[in-house]
Amino acid sequence: MIERCGWCGSDPLYQAYHDTEWGVPERDGRALYEKLMLDGFQAGLSWITILRKRPAFRAAFEGFDPRAIAGWGEADVTRLLGDPGIVRHRGKIEAAIGNARGWCEIEAREGFSAYLWRYVEGAPLQPAYASQAEVPTQTPLSQQISRDLKREGFRFVGPTIVYAFMEAVGMVNDHVTACHRHEAVAAMGATSG
Repeated sequence: MIERCGWCGSDPLYQAYHDTEWGVPERDGRALYEKLMLDGFQAGLSWITILRKRPAFRAAFEGFDPRAIAGWGEADVTRLLGDPGIVRHRGKIEAAIGNARGWCEIEAREGFSAYLWRYVEGAPLQPAYASQAEVPTQTPLSQQISRDLKREGFRFVGPTIVYAFMEAVGMVNDHVTACHRHEAVAAMGATSG
């Protein structure tokens, strides 16, 4: 039997996400924007709900192209509020549009990926937790990144959302040590900086 982090349960979609995506260091700025936005849409919901809706989100948000989304306005908000395939929450939709504008500013200034990865000096943190109970929901670093993103105009980027994002995009390797992905993800981190 394959040992996995307990949070992914027995759902095949969740297990596939855990086994192939979660914790893998992501360096593409557009993909980082997508994941941060999806984590924001998750607020108050379960990640599996967002994962099941991810194809509809990608279609509705033009592949999460921040340059395209930055130009959207009220007509786009109205269109998205009528889309049953996504989470229809005005505040989160408006935040995704505003965050795309913030992304464009950071991208032009220094690159969104470089901006985020500098917080961990370009290499994933490797805390090596033995059990899920040890894994925090936020850290001083996620609090700092949250504050800094908010100063850049981002919304729905609280410290818990930011920490979940950091785990998902491999800025921190929170696969528990008994998980079959822990060592493989650690090795990716060693070569990705």
